[in-house]
Amino acid sequence: MAPAGAGTLGSNVVHVLAVSLSPEELIRTFGTIGLIAIIFAESGLLIGFFLPGDSLLFTAGLLASQGKLNLAVILVGCFLAAFIGDQVGYAFGKKVGPSIFKRPESRFFKQENVARAEEFFEHHGSKTIVLARFVPIVRTFAPVLAGVSNMRYRTFVTFNVVGAFLWAVGVTLAGYWLGETVPNIDKYLLPIIAGIVTLSLLPIGFEWLRHRKRAAAESTEPTETTP
Repeated sequence: MAPAGAGTLGSNVVHVLAVSLSPEELIRTFGTIGLIAIIFAESGLLIGFFLPGDSLLFTAGLLASQGKLNLAVILVGCFLAAFIGDQVGYAFGKKVGPSIFKRPESRFFKQENVARAEEFFEHHGSKTIVLARFVPIVRTFAPVLAGVSNMRYRTFVTFNVVGAFLWAVGVTLAGYWLGETVPNIDKYLLPIIAGIVTLSLLPIGFEWLRHRKRAAAESTEPTETTP
Protein backbone atom coordinates (compact mmCIF):
# COMPACT_ATOMS: atom_id res chain seq x y z
CA MET A 1 0.00 0.00 0.00
CA ALA A 2 1.40 3.38 -1.02
CA PRO A 3 2.13 5.75 1.87
CA ALA A 4 -0.21 8.67 2.45
CA GLY A 5 0.66 11.63 0.31
CA ALA A 6 2.48 9.56 -2.31
CA GLY A 7 -0.14 10.34 -4.91
CA THR A 8 0.07 14.04 -4.18
CA LEU A 9 3.87 13.94 -4.35
CA GLY A 10 3.74 12.10 -7.67
CA SER A 11 1.30 14.57 -9.16
CA ASN A 12 3.48 17.45 -7.95
CA VAL A 13 6.53 15.94 -9.65
CA VAL A 14 4.59 15.51 -12.89
CA HIS A 15 3.40 19.10 -12.63
CA VAL A 16 6.94 20.41 -12.08
CA LEU A 17 8.20 18.43 -15.08
CA ALA A 18 5.40 19.76 -17.23
CA VAL A 19 6.16 23.30 -16.14
CA SER A 20 9.88 22.90 -16.81
CA LEU A 21 9.24 21.72 -20.35
CA SER A 22 6.84 24.49 -21.33
CA PRO A 23 8.00 28.14 -21.56
CA GLU A 24 4.37 29.26 -21.75
CA GLU A 25 3.50 27.35 -18.59
CA LEU A 26 6.59 28.70 -16.84
CA ILE A 27 5.47 32.25 -17.55
CA ARG A 28 1.85 31.54 -16.60
CA THR A 29 2.99 29.93 -13.35
CA PHE A 30 5.66 32.40 -12.21
CA GLY A 31 4.55 35.55 -13.99
CA THR A 32 6.60 38.56 -15.05
CA ILE A 33 8.77 38.51 -11.91
CA GLY A 34 9.58 34.85 -12.50
CA LEU A 35 10.45 35.53 -16.14
CA ILE A 36 12.85 38.32 -15.17
CA ALA A 37 14.39 36.17 -12.42
CA ILE A 38 15.01 33.31 -14.88
CA ILE A 39 16.68 35.63 -17.39
CA PHE A 40 18.92 36.95 -14.61
CA ALA A 41 19.79 33.44 -13.39
CA GLU A 42 20.67 32.21 -16.87
CA SER A 43 22.85 35.26 -17.48
CA GLY A 44 24.64 35.56 -14.15
CA LEU A 45 24.44 32.35 -12.13
CA LEU A 46 26.36 29.22 -13.12
CA ILE A 47 23.46 27.04 -11.98
CA GLY A 48 21.22 28.75 -14.56
CA PHE A 49 22.89 27.31 -17.66
CA PHE A 50 20.03 24.85 -18.32
CA LEU A 51 17.24 27.46 -18.32
CA PRO A 52 15.35 28.09 -21.61
CA GLY A 53 16.06 31.81 -22.06
CA ASP A 54 15.50 32.10 -25.83
CA SER A 55 12.15 30.37 -25.91
CA LEU A 56 11.02 32.18 -22.74
CA LEU A 57 11.73 35.60 -24.25
CA PHE A 58 10.01 34.72 -27.50
CA THR A 59 6.98 33.30 -25.69
CA ALA A 60 6.81 36.37 -23.43
CA GLY A 61 6.67 38.60 -26.51
CA LEU A 62 3.95 36.46 -28.02
CA LEU A 63 1.88 36.58 -24.83
CA ALA A 64 2.36 40.37 -24.70
CA SER A 65 0.88 40.61 -28.21
CA GLN A 66 -2.24 38.94 -26.79
CA GLY A 67 -2.44 41.42 -23.92
CA LYS A 68 -1.46 38.82 -21.32
CA LEU A 69 1.81 40.56 -20.40
CA ASN A 70 2.87 44.20 -20.35
CA LEU A 71 5.32 44.61 -23.24
CA ALA A 72 7.12 47.65 -21.83
CA VAL A 73 7.64 45.98 -18.45
CA ILE A 74 9.07 42.75 -19.87
CA LEU A 75 11.31 44.60 -22.33
CA VAL A 76 12.85 46.81 -19.66
CA GLY A 77 12.85 44.09 -17.00
CA CYS A 78 14.43 41.40 -19.18
CA PHE A 79 17.04 43.81 -20.58
CA LEU A 80 18.09 44.87 -17.09
CA ALA A 81 18.08 41.25 -15.87
CA ALA A 82 20.28 40.15 -18.77
CA PHE A 83 22.66 43.09 -18.36
CA ILE A 84 22.95 42.88 -14.56
CA GLY A 85 23.23 39.10 -14.73
CA ASP A 86 26.30 39.30 -16.94
CA GLN A 87 27.78 41.99 -14.69
CA VAL A 88 27.38 39.64 -11.74
CA GLY A 89 28.99 36.82 -13.73
CA TYR A 90 31.95 39.05 -14.65
CA ALA A 91 32.45 40.17 -11.04
CA PHE A 92 32.21 36.57 -9.86
CA GLY A 93 34.82 35.41 -12.37
CA LYS A 94 37.15 38.29 -11.52
CA LYS A 95 36.89 37.67 -7.78
CA VAL A 96 36.97 33.88 -7.66
CA GLY A 97 39.45 33.51 -10.52
CA PRO A 98 40.45 30.30 -12.33
CA SER A 99 39.81 28.17 -9.24
CA ILE A 100 36.10 28.01 -10.13
CA PHE A 101 36.96 26.03 -13.25
CA LYS A 102 39.19 23.57 -11.38
CA ARG A 103 36.41 22.32 -9.15
CA PRO A 104 35.41 18.63 -9.49
CA GLU A 105 32.54 17.53 -11.69
CA SER A 106 29.08 17.58 -10.16
CA ARG A 107 25.49 17.18 -11.24
CA PHE A 108 25.20 20.85 -12.16
CA PHE A 109 28.82 21.63 -13.05
CA LYS A 110 30.45 19.94 -16.03
CA GLN A 111 33.96 20.68 -17.21
CA GLU A 112 32.83 20.09 -20.80
CA ASN A 113 30.56 23.16 -20.50
CA VAL A 114 33.53 25.24 -19.40
CA ALA A 115 35.66 23.90 -22.25
CA ARG A 116 32.91 24.71 -24.75
CA ALA A 117 32.70 28.29 -23.51
CA GLU A 118 36.48 28.67 -23.51
CA GLU A 119 36.70 27.50 -27.13
CA PHE A 120 33.96 29.91 -28.14
CA PHE A 121 35.76 32.70 -26.31
CA GLU A 122 39.12 31.93 -27.93
CA HIS A 123 37.55 31.85 -31.39
CA HIS A 124 35.48 35.04 -31.16
CA GLY A 125 37.33 37.15 -28.57
CA SER A 126 35.45 40.09 -27.05
CA LYS A 127 32.56 39.58 -29.48
CA THR A 128 31.75 36.44 -27.49
CA ILE A 129 29.89 38.60 -24.94
CA VAL A 130 27.41 39.50 -27.71
CA LEU A 131 27.38 36.27 -29.72
CA ALA A 132 27.15 34.02 -26.65
CA ARG A 133 23.77 35.54 -25.80
CA PHE A 134 22.29 33.37 -28.54
CA VAL A 135 24.13 30.16 -27.57
CA PRO A 136 22.75 28.13 -24.64
CA ILE A 137 25.26 27.20 -21.91
CA VAL A 138 27.94 29.43 -23.45
CA ARG A 139 25.98 32.57 -22.51
CA THR A 140 26.08 31.54 -18.85
CA PHE A 141 29.82 30.89 -18.71
CA ALA A 142 31.01 33.68 -21.05
CA PRO A 143 30.81 36.59 -18.55
CA VAL A 144 32.53 34.50 -15.88
CA LEU A 145 35.34 33.67 -18.31
CA ALA A 146 35.60 37.36 -19.20
CA GLY A 147 36.16 38.13 -15.52
CA VAL A 148 38.66 35.30 -15.09
CA SER A 149 40.65 36.48 -18.13
CA ASN A 150 40.60 40.10 -16.87
CA MET A 151 38.88 41.50 -19.93
CA ARG A 152 38.98 45.29 -19.81
CA TYR A 153 35.93 46.35 -17.80
CA ARG A 154 34.84 49.12 -20.15
CA THR A 155 35.04 46.75 -23.11
CA PHE A 156 32.98 44.15 -21.28
CA VAL A 157 30.29 46.66 -20.29
CA THR A 158 30.02 47.93 -23.87
CA PHE A 159 29.58 44.46 -25.35
CA ASN A 160 27.29 43.50 -22.49
CA VAL A 161 24.91 46.39 -23.19
CA VAL A 162 24.79 45.51 -26.90
CA GLY A 163 24.34 41.78 -26.27
CA ALA A 164 21.66 42.23 -23.61
CA PHE A 165 19.71 44.57 -25.87
CA LEU A 166 19.90 42.39 -28.98
CA TRP A 167 18.97 39.25 -27.06
CA ALA A 168 16.43 40.33 -24.44
CA VAL A 169 14.74 43.07 -26.46
CA GLY A 170 15.27 41.59 -29.93
CA VAL A 171 13.96 38.08 -29.23
CA THR A 172 11.03 39.42 -27.20
CA LEU A 173 10.03 41.84 -29.98
CA ALA A 174 10.32 39.03 -32.52
CA GLY A 175 7.74 37.06 -30.54
CA TYR A 176 5.54 40.14 -30.21
CA TRP A 177 5.73 40.92 -33.93
CA LEU A 178 4.90 37.34 -34.91
CA GLY A 179 1.98 37.30 -32.47
CA GLU A 180 0.66 40.52 -34.02
CA THR A 181 1.17 39.30 -37.58
CA VAL A 182 0.13 35.63 -37.64
CA PRO A 183 -3.50 34.80 -36.72
CA ASN A 184 -4.00 32.00 -34.18
CA ILE A 185 -0.26 31.80 -33.54
CA ASP A 186 -0.95 29.63 -30.47
CA LYS A 187 -1.53 26.67 -32.80
CA TYR A 188 2.06 26.88 -33.97
CA LEU A 189 3.71 27.74 -30.67
CA LEU A 190 5.28 24.34 -29.97
CA PRO A 191 6.83 23.98 -33.46
CA ILE A 192 8.12 27.56 -33.25
CA ILE A 193 9.70 26.94 -29.85
CA ALA A 194 11.22 23.70 -31.15
CA GLY A 195 12.68 25.68 -34.05
CA ILE A 196 14.14 28.30 -31.71
CA VAL A 197 15.73 25.61 -29.55
CA THR A 198 17.16 23.89 -32.64
CA LEU A 199 18.60 27.14 -34.02
CA SER A 200 20.13 28.05 -30.68
CA LEU A 201 21.81 24.64 -30.46
CA LEU A 202 23.31 24.81 -33.97
CA PRO A 203 26.39 26.84 -32.91
CA ILE A 204 27.14 24.27 -30.23
CA GLY A 205 26.81 21.50 -32.80
CA PHE A 206 29.15 23.28 -35.20
CA GLU A 207 31.71 23.87 -32.48
CA TRP A 208 31.51 20.20 -31.46
CA LEU A 209 32.05 19.03 -35.04
CA ARG A 210 34.94 21.44 -35.47
CA HIS A 211 36.50 20.17 -32.23
CA ARG A 212 36.13 16.54 -33.37
CA LYS A 213 37.71 17.27 -36.75
CA ARG A 214 40.61 19.07 -35.11
CA ALA A 215 41.10 16.24 -32.61
CA ALA A 216 40.99 13.67 -35.42
CA ALA A 217 43.51 15.66 -37.46
CA GLU A 218 45.87 15.92 -34.50
CA SER A 219 45.61 12.20 -33.80
CA THR A 220 46.55 11.31 -37.39
CA GLU A 221 49.56 13.62 -37.58
CA PRO A 222 52.79 11.57 -37.78
CA THR A 223 54.92 11.76 -34.68
CA GLU A 224 58.55 12.69 -35.08
CA THR A 225 61.00 9.94 -34.21
CA THR A 226 64.47 10.66 -32.95
CA PRO A 227 67.28 8.77 -34.68
